[in-house]
Amino acid sequence: MMASAPKIDDSMNTRKKAFVLGDPIEHSLSPSLHQVAYEHLGYEIDYGRWKTSIEELPERFLPALTENVVGYSVTMPLKNAVIENLHELTDFAKVLDVVNTVYWRGEGSSRRAIGHNTDVSGIVNALHHAGVRVSTDDSPRAILGGGGTATSALMALSFLGSTEVDLYVRSVERAATVLRLAEKLEIRLNICRFEDFASQYSVYEAVISTLPAGVADQFAPTLGSSLNGVLFDVSYDPWPSTIASRWEDAGGVIVSGLDMLLYQAIDQIKLFTGHALEETLPEQLQMMNAMCSAIGLLPRNKLPLNVYSMEHFGSCG
Repeated sequence: MMASAPKIDDSMNTRKKAFVLGDPIEHSLSPSLHQVAYEHLGYEIDYGRWKTSIEELPERFLPALTENVVGYSVTMPLKNAVIENLHELTDFAKVLDVVNTVYWRGEGSSRRAIGHNTDVSGIVNALHHAGVRVSTDDSPRAILGGGGTATSALMALSFLGSTEVDLYVRSVERAATVLRLAEKLEIRLNICRFEDFASQYSVYEAVISTLPAGVADQFAPTLGSSLNGVLFDVSYDPWPSTIASRWEDAGGVIVSGLDMLLYQAIDQIKLFTGHALEETLPEQLQMMNAMCSAIGLLPRNKLPLNVYSMEHFGSCG
């Protein structure tokens, strides 16, 4: 039987709405980020959680349910499965074959659901905020893990100038998707034994851990006492993670997945409110800082980099 759209409040029939889709989503912070942004911008959009399995995805795209929906934030396990329900993909989504953002354009029978990926922008700006700049000398950088987030991480490092990246995985099979993307981006991807990170961590300017919460903590006891690189751990619950605490104690810089969540949400908000990704929203910096306050991040003093065009990515452009 078809699921009915969840009720956010009694004004749903006159207000636009957006949702985060996935399972589990009970602890998602996306509603806090989005709602404060829409209120700051003056948009009457209600944003809620909608628990959704892969089997339930087609129902979420029925015209009767999406007439007033401006967008979906898509999380696991739906980031690949959602694609077959869409009319088109942006260049980012085509290259990655991963969608975390769905938005609509057009009216009536010409209304189209479009898939995009804002995770790349989220990772780029989280790293940039932590001090990682566009590389001109191919500074050593590494990724831990070979899952879906690792593809976004690799694309983010490409945007930041990397032409060679070390990938630490337990098996080459786990790296197949990342290897295919590396070929598209013309990046030399060195497949490294997972356990070897324990002796190599100090050479990197930046390390992105895309592993589930707690998995990278096994490396914490091996960290030395003198670090100056950036560790970006995409997990943020609990925070700081054990490895992040040890990394910071050793002199390194740490950044959590909350920063990624903030920056990727900004691009989603642009798309959900009908703006282009290259546009600056009204009072965007003030909006960002209201979002930071909503999830416990320190305020920002500059706008994020715009990461939306494949022109930055070698032969993919």
